[in-house]
Amino acid sequence: MNQDRVERLRRAEDGDPFSFLGPHPQADGSTLVRVWTPGADGVELLARDGQSLGVMQRTDPDGLFEGSLAQPQAYRLRIRWPGGDQETEDPYAFGPLLGEVDLYLFAEGNHRELWRCLGAQVVERDGVSGVRFAVWAPNARRVSVVGDFNSWDGRRHPMRLRYPAGIWELFIPRLGAGHCYKYEILGPTGLLPLKADPMALATEVPPATGSRVPPAEGFAWQDQTWMEQRHDAQSPRAPLSIYELHVGSWQWQDDRPPSWDELAERLVPYVQELGFSHIELMPIMEHPFGGSWGYQPLSLFAPTARLGDPERFAAFVDRCHRAGIGVILDWVPGHFPNDAHGLAEFDGTALYEYAHPFEGFHPDWNTCIYNLGRTEVHGFMLASALFWLREFHIDGLRVDAVASMLYRDYSREDGQWIPNRYGGRENLEAIEFLRHLNDVVRSEVPGALVIAEESTAWPGVSRPVQEGGLGFSHKWNMGWMNDSLRYVQEDPMYRLHHHHLVTFGLHYAFSERFILPISHDEVVHGKRSLLGRMPGDRWQQFANLRLYLSFMWTHPGKKLLFMGCEFGQWREWNHDQQLDWYLLQQPEHATTRALVGELNRLYRQEPALHQLDDRAEGFQWLIGDDARNSVFAWLRHGEQDQHPLLVVHNFTPQVQAGYRIGVPRAGGWEVLLNTDEAHWGGSGAGATGSLETAAVAAHGLADSLLVDLPPLASLVLRPRR
Repeated sequence: MNQDRVERLRRAEDGDPFSFLGPHPQADGSTLVRVWTPGADGVELLARDGQSLGVMQRTDPDGLFEGSLAQPQAYRLRIRWPGGDQETEDPYAFGPLLGEVDLYLFAEGNHRELWRCLGAQVVERDGVSGVRFAVWAPNARRVSVVGDFNSWDGRRHPMRLRYPAGIWELFIPRLGAGHCYKYEILGPTGLLPLKADPMALATEVPPATGSRVPPAEGFAWQDQTWMEQRHDAQSPRAPLSIYELHVGSWQWQDDRPPSWDELAERLVPYVQELGFSHIELMPIMEHPFGGSWGYQPLSLFAPTARLGDPERFAAFVDRCHRAGIGVILDWVPGHFPNDAHGLAEFDGTALYEYAHPFEGFHPDWNTCIYNLGRTEVHGFMLASALFWLREFHIDGLRVDAVASMLYRDYSREDGQWIPNRYGGRENLEAIEFLRHLNDVVRSEVPGALVIAEESTAWPGVSRPVQEGGLGFSHKWNMGWMNDSLRYVQEDPMYRLHHHHLVTFGLHYAFSERFILPISHDEVVHGKRSLLGRMPGDRWQQFANLRLYLSFMWTHPGKKLLFMGCEFGQWREWNHDQQLDWYLLQQPEHATTRALVGELNRLYRQEPALHQLDDRAEGFQWLIGDDARNSVFAWLRHGEQDQHPLLVVHNFTPQVQAGYRIGVPRAGGWEVLLNTDEAHWGGSGAGATGSLETAAVAAHGLADSLLVDLPPLASLVLRPRR
C-alpha cells in the first residue's frame, strides 16, 4: 500500500494526502509521522521547543521520510534542503480548517462573506501563524497549492477535499503575506494549466497572472462622516452627478499611468472643483487584457495591481469620501474571459460557466457566461458585490450589460439559443440573481446604489422586487442618449424634421429612475468625441456642446459624463493615452469646463433640478411643439415648489427676439444661466439679468415673459426672490 501511495504522490495524483501523510497513531501508542518533501536531503523531527526528537528515515529516494514519536505531541520539522535548512510545522498535522457552517452556506449560495472563507488567508492555527488556502474544485482529482514558496512544485502541497462542498483546503505554516501562488489542478481528464485563485484578494501586475497572499490587517478607514451620511446623499431626491473615468488614461504621471496615490492627489480636487457628486470607475477588478478596459475581469475580489496594492486603492476611496465624493464601480457579472489561468473549465469541467455553448459562450465578446443557476456561482457573484461595498466602502455598483444577462437569445440567431423551462427567451436564473442581489444590497448595505446598464424595454428595472421589478436603484436611459445625440448631430437647418427625438423621451422619462449617460461608449469606435459630433464651424461646435450639456443637466434624470467631455476633447478616447489636457490652455475649452462646474452648482443648489427627477410632477411642458424654431421650454418643480425653474433651449443659430413664454408666476424672473454669455465663450446675446412678466396669456398660463433667446443656447430662469 505504501508503494502505491508513494507512486501517486510521485506522479502528483494523490487526492487524499492526509490519509497517508502527517501523524498517524499506532497500536502501541506511538505516532508514525510521514513527510513527503521531494528534493530534500533530510528531515529531522523537533519538539515545539526546538529539541530534537530524532532524524527521520528516508523510505523513498524521491522524498518520503518516516519517523516515530513515542507519544502524541506537537512537533516541527527541520528540513535540510540543498540551499540550507528550513524549520516549520507539518501542514499535514493540522485538522480540517473550514467550519461546517461555512461549507453549508457556500453550498447553498448564501455565504455573505465568502472572501473570508475561500482564497488565501493569513491565519493562526494551534498557535502557529500561516496561510490557509481554500478553493472550490469539486470535479478535480487532486489540487495542490504552488508558488514561490515551494518552487511551483505540485507534488509538495496537495490539498484536502471537503465533502460534499467540493472545497479543497490546506494550511501552510509560517507563510506570510505577499507570496505569489496558483493552484495546480488534476482534472477528470488530465493536468490543467496553472489556475489563479478565483477568490484572490491581490494579484501580480499583468501580464503576470499569479495571485498574491494578502496581509491579515485591514485598512484604517477615516471616512466615518461620509458613511454615516451616505444614505441621504444617495437618496432618489438628492442630486446625483457622476464623472465617469478610466483610471489608466485620465491623467498620466511622468509619461505613465498614475498610481492610486497620484490619482487621488489630482483627481479629487479636480472633481471637487467641477462639483460632481460621484466618480464612476470603469472596471478596476484585475483583468488580463488592458484593451478590454476592464470589462473582461478574472479576479472579482482584487483591485488591479497596475495602480498599486489593495491598501492603496482603499486609501484612494477614503480620500474621495473625506472630500465628499462618492465612488461607484463598474461591475461585470455577466461574462468572463476564457484565459487558460482563469475560470474557464476551472476544474476540468464547466464549473463557473454553462456547459453548452448556446448558453455558456458569448458571441459578441468571445467570453464565457456565468451559470448563475448554479448555487455556488450565484453565491460567488453575490459575495463579489458585497465585498466591494463592504470591504472598500464603495458607494454603488453599475452593473454592466444587464440586457445580455436577461435574454437567452441576446445576440444569437434562431437555432443558436436554448429556451428556458417555459419555452421563453428570458434567462430565469439571471433574473433571480439580479433580484436577489438588489434585495441583499438594500437590506445589508443601506444607501448603496446598484445601477443597471440596460438597453431594452424590460419593465420595472428600477422598481422594487416586491412590486415585480428587478430592484435596481437606477437605470441608464439609453433611449434618451441615442435620441438626443442623433438630434444634436443634425445640422440646425434640419433639426425641425427631428423634433420628436427630444420630445419622445419625455413620454417615458418617469417610468424608471433614470440616469442620463454620456459614457465612454459614445466617444470610441469611430463615433467621434462629443465635441466632434457637433455640427457647424468651430464656434458653433462649442455652442452646440454648451447647449447639449445644459439640455442634459436641466432634463429629468440623474447625470453621468465621461472624462474629457467636460472640456471638449477633440479626439476620440484612447485607453493607451491620457486626455489632451493641453487643450485647457485654449479659452473655448477652459470656458466649457467652467460651464460644467456652473451646471453642477445649479443642479445641486436648485431643488427643482433634482428632487423629483423620477416623478412626473417635477416636470411641466410649456413648449414642445415649436419644431419650426427648434425651441423647447419646460418648468422644473421641487417637492415644496417654492420656486419653479423655467428652462428654454434654442437649437438654432439665430437669435429669436421677443419670444413669448407663459410662466406660472407674475412678477420678476431672474436669469440664472445663459450659456451664450461671453464668459462661457458665447456671443453675449439673449436675456440676462431680470425680466418682468406681462398679463398676457400664453401656453395655458395667465402671465408670460417676452424673452430674447440666444443662439444655440439655453436659458434657466427663476422667480425673483
